[in-house]
Amino acid sequence: MTNETNKVAVVTGASRGIGAAVAERLARDGFTVVINYSGDAKPAEALARKIESAGGRALTAKADVSDANAVRGMFDAAETAFGGVDVLINNAGIMKLAKLADSDDAAFDRQIAVNLKGSFNTMREAARRLRDGGRIVNFSTSVVGLKLETYGIYAATKSAIETMTAILSKELRGRHIAVNAVAPGPVATDLFLNGKTPELIDRLAKMNPMERLGTPEDIASAVSFLAGPEGGWINGQVLRANGGMV
Repeated sequence: MTNETNKVAVVTGASRGIGAAVAERLARDGFTVVINYSGDAKPAEALARKIESAGGRALTAKADVSDANAVRGMFDAAETAFGGVDVLINNAGIMKLAKLADSDDAAFDRQIAVNLKGSFNTMREAARRLRDGGRIVNFSTSVVGLKLETYGIYAATKSAIETMTAILSKELRGRHIAVNAVAPGPVATDLFLNGKTPELIDRLAKMNPMERLGTPEDIASAVSFLAGPEGGWINGQVLRANGGMV
């Protein structure tokens, strides 16, 4: 680890992709990391072992963020194990793309449940239970700015998260808790790559002036800044981590 801290970070959806990269980075930064997952325990457990073998501290916590009771239980587990929580990284989310005319009720309801209500559930719990001086980093998307076809429902959930981010930053006045959001552009993860042709991936990669996809580590670096001591004066903002795409 690069530095020692007694601070505890809960990272939702942390068993793979961007969430796993964020958990690894925060562990290197010295945070004790709670690795949240909702399905298969194996990737989360493997990540915890990897973090611990590198000298960090990690705990896995199964919880579907769309379930408020499960979210409360996750915070309970973190408090029991480590005494409290200082940082919430709201990474868990799903993406189901379709034109609005072709979207069914189930796809709409599930994205609202996980992306929006899930983030609300964790923000509400963090607002009540985070130790003073903490951080909340939510996840939006650069599609909020790009407004690409087929992303309507997904981007709408993230637009709502951006609004709640700004409002929560004001509601936590006096507690020195900074609340921000990171809005990635296209990132080379399974969530992004699955179902896309190589031609489409190449076209999306070249939409930004850097002419490449982002990496999970690129996003983890932005989260690390906002979660760490040097990000304390940034509050109520959305950081678009997209290589200049929008």
